[in-house]
Amino acid sequence: MAESNLMEKIVALCKRRGFVFPGSEIYGGLAGTYDYGPLGAELNNNIKQYWWKTFVYKRRDVYGLNASILMQARVWEASGHTEGFTDPLVEDKVTHKRYRADHLLEEAGVDVHDLSVGQMGEKMRELKLKSPDGNALTEPKIFNLLVEASLGAVEGEKEKVYLRGEITQGVHVNFKNILDSMHPKLPFGIAQIGKAFRNEIVPGNFLYRVREFEQMELQYYVKPDAEEGKRQYEYWKRFSMDWYQGLGIRKENLRFRQHEEHEKAHYAQEAWDIEYNSPMGWKEAWGIHHRGDWDLRRHEEFSGVSLEYLDPDTNERVTPWIIETSGGVGRALLFTLLDAYREDELGGEKRVYLALSPKIAPVKAAIFPLLKNKPELVAKANEVFASLQSQVPSIQFDDNGNIGKRYRRQDEIGTPFCITIDFDTLGEKPELKDTVTLRHRDSGEQERLTVLEAAQRIQSALS
Repeated sequence: MAESNLMEKIVALCKRRGFVFPGSEIYGGLAGTYDYGPLGAELNNNIKQYWWKTFVYKRRDVYGLNASILMQARVWEASGHTEGFTDPLVEDKVTHKRYRADHLLEEAGVDVHDLSVGQMGEKMRELKLKSPDGNALTEPKIFNLLVEASLGAVEGEKEKVYLRGEITQGVHVNFKNILDSMHPKLPFGIAQIGKAFRNEIVPGNFLYRVREFEQMELQYYVKPDAEEGKRQYEYWKRFSMDWYQGLGIRKENLRFRQHEEHEKAHYAQEAWDIEYNSPMGWKEAWGIHHRGDWDLRRHEEFSGVSLEYLDPDTNERVTPWIIETSGGVGRALLFTLLDAYREDELGGEKRVYLALSPKIAPVKAAIFPLLKNKPELVAKANEVFASLQSQVPSIQFDDNGNIGKRYRRQDEIGTPFCITIDFDTLGEKPELKDTVTLRHRDSGEQERLTVLEAAQRIQSALS
């Protein structure tokens, strides 16, 4: 399969099978927005639950949080977003389409890392750069990525706020609340999953760059000590990679990449990405940053509230350093689908299937009556379905079409197991009564088991 078509195939599969739909589609769409359909919502939730289980439930030193999307505007001044959360914007003078000046220059072979906005303009004039449509471009100008909103009922008296550009700051502004309510000891972490918004100039590559997205993020607070900071940073790098591989992504398609000095965010002492080998090239999947005491120090300065940690053993007051490990749910979902996509031949027929890990697959098992026009088979299939519902999460009853078409449909959505109820289940062969056929997605192999054995086999795969 050509890599160039893989993204197109995933986009088509997502629409056809109910994973992801274009946002506001019946009104012509809204660029950079997507809606998750029944299977996409399930896969999305499974990825988040797997992250929460790994980063929160299995640890004694991490606390969960769900901060508000809307925060006081001063939060974003303190974090540096109102001043520094920007991209260089140019506009096609004819079509009025907008583009990132740095991206256009990079495509023309220019190293933009040390260029100011003014220097970018000079370089574009020197190269006589045109828009992708061949038209003249405006001069580059700074464009803030924060999405503005207004609160209040009276025109002229509304308060300007921002939809958060990242979920990080909701954790740091609640640092004192966690100290006062949970009384943690350093080191400890605060975990959060939540929506963020960015006014991207050019959203694209399906779910990779969108204007509304969800993040999974841990802010881990440590003593301000160089050795401790280094040790914790290396630990969370490895921990994050292990989690990402746990999605079922092949190891050879993931790598670490260290940020160069010019790439580092203003707060970062150290920065590494986990990258995925996608059809667009190696792309950022996850970030691990050593933020030092930037966030707590800035919020303390702007709010006037002390955000120091009092060590109960030494009575020493310190401003902790922060190790951040963070990534997008949508990117994890996209990369998981890209990595799971398979085309092969089974039983002399070509098929498409998603080799999804059972723990995140949107449907864990499908129950089939062999024939839908035989009431006794349908009744028994419904009985098996009801008995498994309490033992296996997210199972599906499917009697639409012949058995081969049902297998192919379930393969294409990544269902790891199919259970078929046939005449042997009803006792046509007494020694096979109350047994079912359990089919394995990846190999197509089938085995005869009791309903209880089938449930145990599925539960074992999920764990």
